[in-house]
Amino acid sequence: MFAQALAAQAGTPLKISKHAQARIAERDIEIKPEQWRAIYEKLNEAKAMGIREPLVLTKDKAIVVSAKNDTVITVMNRSEAKTHIFSNIDGAILLDD
Repeated sequence: MFAQALAAQAGTPLKISKHAQARIAERDIEIKPEQWRAIYEKLNEAKAMGIREPLVLTKDKAIVVSAKNDTVITVMNRSEAKTHIFSNIDGAILLDD
């Protein structure tokens, strides 16, 4: 909904799963258009390296993305991510906000 509109506004073909949309809403997470673009650019680099499901870490967010279908799977605040174990990822993207 709002998150997909924001991603579209940012000029990326990233899709936001229903699960990720719910997490963005319930955790009141904001991802700015320039962050969406940076995520998408780095996601393409990761794809070229054969990475299928990277964890994207920003200063204040942790985002799991499916590179195979350009879909954001889940989003959480970094403070929440400190106690989280991430499974089914095969790469990491670190972004400075």
